Amino acid sequence: MDLSQFGLEDKVAVITGGSRGIGKATSLAFAKAGANVVVASRKLADCEEVVSEIEALGGKAIAVSAHVGRMDQLQPVIDQTVAAFGRIDVLVNNAGTNFFSPAIDMDEKAWDSVMNTNLKGLFFLSQAAARAMKDTGGG
Repeated sequence: MDLSQFGLEDKVAVITGGSRGIGKATSLAFAKAGANVVVASRKLADCEEVVSEIEALGGKAIAVSAHVGRMDQLQPVIDQTVAAFGRIDVLVNNAGTNFFSPAIDMDEKAWDSVMNTNLKGLFFLSQAAARAMKDTGGG
């Protein structure tokens, strides 16, 4: 992959859903482009594996366990990022969920889970990140 026009040297990027799939690929690509990466996902061990891969490439990263569908777990992502790296420059809202059945069978609990993760969590994590960006002049 040619990253010559994608320089993120010394930028700080938070990647939700960063431990697998597109999120993992994004975490690794940002690290290769020079960013310090916060790998955030529900399973800390999975995040730590990606952090190890980033460190093996010579990058800097931390693992943060968080479920973006739970509002009480959002601000700690931001707080841990700022504590580790001093600021946030980029937020990649990659985490998401879906309901694996026809819509006609979806109940309210499943609907709430999808909306809390894919919409509400995305908005409120963006809001928390924006506040930190504003405070540190980044973003």
